[in-house]
Amino acid sequence: MNSSVPVFRETSAEPRTESVAFAHLSLEIGHLYMEDFVEGPDRLRHHFASVRPWVDAVRAGLGTRLAEGRPRVSTCFLIDDYFSRLSTPAELVPPLVDAAAEAGLTIDYLARESGCAIAPGADRVPVRLAESVLHRLVESPPPDSSAFRPPVSRTGWLSNGRRAPTQRSSPAMDFEGAGWQPPSETGARGHSVFMDVELWSGTGEQRLWSCAFLASVWQLVRLGLLRDDGRAVLTPVPSDAGELPTEWDAMPPVLRLNPRAAPFTAYLTCSVLPGRFLPVEHAVRVILDQVHVEAEPLRQVAERSGSENFAVPAGIAERTSYVFPPGL
Repeated sequence: MNSSVPVFRETSAEPRTESVAFAHLSLEIGHLYMEDFVEGPDRLRHHFASVRPWVDAVRAGLGTRLAEGRPRVSTCFLIDDYFSRLSTPAELVPPLVDAAAEAGLTIDYLARESGCAIAPGADRVPVRLAESVLHRLVESPPPDSSAFRPPVSRTGWLSNGRRAPTQRSSPAMDFEGAGWQPPSETGARGHSVFMDVELWSGTGEQRLWSCAFLASVWQLVRLGLLRDDGRAVLTPVPSDAGELPTEWDAMPPVLRLNPRAAPFTAYLTCSVLPGRFLPVEHAVRVILDQVHVEAEPLRQVAERSGSENFAVPAGIAERTSYVFPPGL
């Protein structure tokens, strides 16, 4: 073989995966619905006053994992502008930031939940993040299961085990229920905690992504594991000194409010949330356990965290943690 013969490759055959900066921890200090904001400033003050002790505890705990140096922690707050829009950014954001400051907290990054569904991309081409994650789902078939059930891409439902059979195998008058089988959790410890998660409702342009699925996208973005053709997604946009827009779609999906903040993406995430989000976040973990993440973003995290001697779990769901303060 003549080694002097030049070899030509299309640049598209060697895609480049954009790298992102990493904090040690992305700390979510709130995720409220529009209805919560309608209750007024007292509701916001109560929220942040309740969150503050737990934020301090999480920061202190993270410090014990570092051999040297101070932990890099960025805070974020997610606003639900996907399911309802009862107010505008100009009306809502200033009192939110003020209420956090009264409790001694700083919101580094403010995010819109609708950005987890569709976000602006390069050349103003929309990036359908939720749909992208849907295509990355790899269902985990339970042991001894048949492949009779339709795929999640058709049903919109994702489970963490084996569903109960939908057809009776015993006679109609068999009151003993000999043909009935219970659902079971894959990898259950002793007893099952089975969950079936609805990812969306509606069809076509009327498809409405579920809160649990958008929250899964939110976690993947914060962990720095999503790309669009190799490009980073939901990159924070610095807040300027001008007035906030009167329409949510005119505000960037992620707004950096603190110019001195640690990076938005992080090796680990922690979310301090009201207790009503507990079932939602259980569903998030079920989803994250079945998402196929591209190799290059995973390699970047492993390489970067390894250089800092900061241990990061192999499992994606294990990189997330939660605090559900009483009374929040």
